[in-house]
Amino acid sequence: MTQKGFTLWFTGLSGAGKTTLGRLVESQLKDRGLKVEVLDGDVIRTNLSKGLGFSKEDRDTNIRRIGFVCHLLSRNDCIAIAAAISPYREIRDELRQQIGDFVEVFVKCPIDVLSERDVKGLYKKALAGEIKNFTGVDDPYEEPLSPELVVYSDSEAAEESAAKIILRLEELGLIPAQESSGYSDEDEEEVRRRLEALGYV
Repeated sequence: MTQKGFTLWFTGLSGAGKTTLGRLVESQLKDRGLKVEVLDGDVIRTNLSKGLGFSKEDRDTNIRRIGFVCHLLSRNDCIAIAAAISPYREIRDELRQQIGDFVEVFVKCPIDVLSERDVKGLYKKALAGEIKNFTGVDDPYEEPLSPELVVYSDSEAAEESAAKIILRLEELGLIPAQESSGYSDEDEEEVRRRLEALGYV
């Protein structure tokens, strides 16, 4: 089987669950024998984008750098998974044009839920005006208008969202669909034991 390269781009507010979902999907794709690389926004900032700040220009530069690496990986038949806030619609659309096979997943979660989850207390500080230019509070986050998929991390378990993403990739023809027997591993093991006991196996 020849693998098809593409970019799976997770966008959403800080703490929405982009990296968690990216890693879950990565694991499932690797279990299918596919080549996958994950580019996490925070990791990229400390390596590829070291020295960039959080002005709109710097944010755009950071996202373009992630997109450029995704483009290289995708055209070399690797699946690139990017998990980055990527707040500006124009830059995401620019990357879609550049990369071609670009699957946008919007990880949606309300601010109040994110604020409750936030162990560092960054949302509370931003809402109190102690942190400036915080995306979703006093800096804009432009929601995707027509993403390939929206997942709701306030109401869906991560595993449920990951399953929706895998199914969408199959529907788009980017990964081969897996045939399911309809039985769990436990069910199949039980059937095997019973057949063995009857002398059929």
